Amino acid sequence: MALDPQASVDEVAPAVDISAHLTRDTALFVPDSRRAWTRLAVAVLIGSLGSVGMWSVVVALPVVQAEFGASRGTASLAFTMVMLGFGSGGVLTGKITDRYGIVTAIGLGIGILGLGYLGAGLSSSIWPFILVHFAIGLSSSATFGPLMAEASHWFDRYRGLAVAIAASGNYIGGTIWPPLVNFGMQSFGWRATHIAVGIFTAIAMSLALVGLRLLMGAGTRRSHVNAPPPRVDLRLSTNALTAILALASIACCVAMSMPQVHIVAYCGDLGYGVARGAEMLSLMLGFGIISRIGSGFLADRIGGIRTLLIGSIAQGSALMFYMFFDSLVSLYLISAMFGLFQGGIVPSYAIIVREAMPASEAATRVGIVIFASVFGMSFGGYVSGVIFDATGSYGAAFLNGVAWNALNVAIMLLLLMRARQRLALA
Repeated sequence: MALDPQASVDEVAPAVDISAHLTRDTALFVPDSRRAWTRLAVAVLIGSLGSVGMWSVVVALPVVQAEFGASRGTASLAFTMVMLGFGSGGVLTGKITDRYGIVTAIGLGIGILGLGYLGAGLSSSIWPFILVHFAIGLSSSATFGPLMAEASHWFDRYRGLAVAIAASGNYIGGTIWPPLVNFGMQSFGWRATHIAVGIFTAIAMSLALVGLRLLMGAGTRRSHVNAPPPRVDLRLSTNALTAILALASIACCVAMSMPQVHIVAYCGDLGYGVARGAEMLSLMLGFGIISRIGSGFLADRIGGIRTLLIGSIAQGSALMFYMFFDSLVSLYLISAMFGLFQGGIVPSYAIIVREAMPASEAATRVGIVIFASVFGMSFGGYVSGVIFDATGSYGAAFLNGVAWNALNVAIMLLLLMRARQRLALA
């Protein structure tokens, strides 16, 4: 908006004040405004509620296994189905977001999430319980990747920070939901707890979504006609860059999965007990929240590629510390350090997508990269177990993680060099 330099204070103040009000006219929406931050706060609440699908199955696994008399491997398939649903759902809900808007995508997710938990609580055998978790994972995906992509449209100056904060809802849920689910199962049983979770999340998320819909006004279906062009030109097609980012995401998440999936078992093997390992895992997630927000601040200043590169180098360093130190105190310290380093890596991919790809495809492309990261986590957790079985030690598994992490670092270095080369030719 152009202002007359000679205008009086009374003339200028109302023009500036408009962007701060929560009006229904989305044409008046200003990125980075107070309304943008209010939207983001509601988005984090929705993400924290919707992430229950990622964490409840881990808590319920032993109880469900005992009731149905299933093997540990069979019962663990419920977690596998959650991850498959979360990964594939990120692509599907991303497409829905790009075409119909985030409100529609999350609304569908809420319905599926509620029905999924009702189905889990009413399961008559282990296999219905396992299969319904695919739907639970799919519904949870709408509150992660697509929500990060949508938040990126609300900010310009603080885009990196906003994306990181939106992604933190998943870790906040990981901190809050496990003890709540555990308390519910001990007090009322796992079936009643699952049914209660389904009803509560459906109601609470619906109310939060209504609030987000009011804040977005008529803009629930976004038009990207006037969206600014990408900030970074890597001289790659959108599909080629998506494939490269997906490969990088797999590499970094194979490395990331080693401590996250096996730290509990590792502490058990060392004689410290699984409870100590569970505490270290919580420590990782807690420091991961700090890392995500910090990486957002950093990305707004140096860009997504550089931020991801720094995080990946730091993650590899923490993995190497695991190889040389295994006392109880050192494992606590390294786990906290690992969480502080790795938490900002996944949101950085969403930032890179928004910096280098058209806005109209952001949610879909973020969904594809998130799917790759889920595959990397699943594959990394599995292959680390295979390496342990073959060698009888986690030393080689940590080394495998370092190698995959090096691949991620190499990819980010190549993208950074390509971006610099493009700037040099401009």
